[in-house]
Amino acid sequence: MEEINYLLIVAAAFAAIASPGPATLAIAGTSMSHGRFFGLSLAAGVLTGSLVWSTAAAFGLAAVLHTNVWVFEILRYCGALYLLYLAFKSLRSAFNSTPLDLPRNKTVTVRGHYFKGLLIHLTNPKAILFFGALYSIGVPTTAQPIELLSVILVVGAVSLLIFLGYAVLFSNRFARQVYLKSKVAFEAVFAVFFGVVGFKLLTSKIVE
Repeated sequence: MEEINYLLIVAAAFAAIASPGPATLAIAGTSMSHGRFFGLSLAAGVLTGSLVWSTAAAFGLAAVLHTNVWVFEILRYCGALYLLYLAFKSLRSAFNSTPLDLPRNKTVTVRGHYFKGLLIHLTNPKAILFFGALYSIGVPTTAQPIELLSVILVVGAVSLLIFLGYAVLFSNRFARQVYLKSKVAFEAVFAVFFGVVGFKLLTSKIVE
């Protein structure tokens, strides 16, 4: 391979990023429960994490981390514990009879949602494996730094459209009304999903 395969990169990135996962589910849940403003804040945090892993993979850090299994083990445990924490919060919210209301302190809450999204993506070791594979199959080893930067921007644009799109999609009036009417069911699903993914991440091996 002598040239960057942008079509393959875009197709693979879209399929992987748009598929249901901890990040997309968290964006959808936050957008429905707290509205577009906070959903976009969390999506921005996820996007930042995606750019961090993409940049790391582009400049070879993925290969370095892959040879240091202990780093992935730390990420695996941190990611699993954080997802289990999110599962607990969703489960508690499902049985909370307090009427749903938007947080009043937007400055603190926006920051909190941003870092929540960032943590979800930075503690997911599968993200760096995905980006490592993406760059290995779509980018030649002879690629120059400016070319690597173009790939980072392209993948970043795909991530931005998907993550922010999820926030806008699930924050519309209809989605919020459905959520309000079925809060227990939604939060129970979130709790199960985060719990199962966290448990699988905790008990499975990401790398050999």
